[in-house]
Amino acid sequence: MADASIDGVQAKTLASDVLTREATLLKATVRGGRRIGAFAVPDRIENWTKGASSPVSEADIAVNDLIAGRLRSATPDYGWLSEESADDDARLGKHLVWIVDPIDGTRGYLAGREDWCVSVALVEDTRPVLAGSVRAGER
Repeated sequence: MADASIDGVQAKTLASDVLTREATLLKATVRGGRRIGAFAVPDRIENWTKGASSPVSEADIAVNDLIAGRLRSATPDYGWLSEESADDDARLGKHLVWIVDPIDGTRGYLAGREDWCVSVALVEDTRPVLAGSVRAGER
């Protein structure tokens, strides 16, 4: 139950082999998501408003789809909660749940600023055990 850091991904609990595997998966996935956002041209992508005032763009959906594809196929028994996916109450019965914000800071992203990131966490029984984020300018 000691803290660990694997290439900037903070980790707490889980068996060390599972933790190392998930941290490696998380790192590659988050960086892949950032690359999608970085290569899109914000003023040329479709965007809309979700709810009262929450912006969403095609890039949010593309990053979400990439992350979901990688994490859900690699960890099919884990739950899933993402800002850009329909919620599934089945996650409430899962021991481990991925929590995702594909582009955290969509307003900044759409404005062409670099104050956005890709954020993903793994939660074990309501406690975060892994968290990864890559800011716009990071490689």
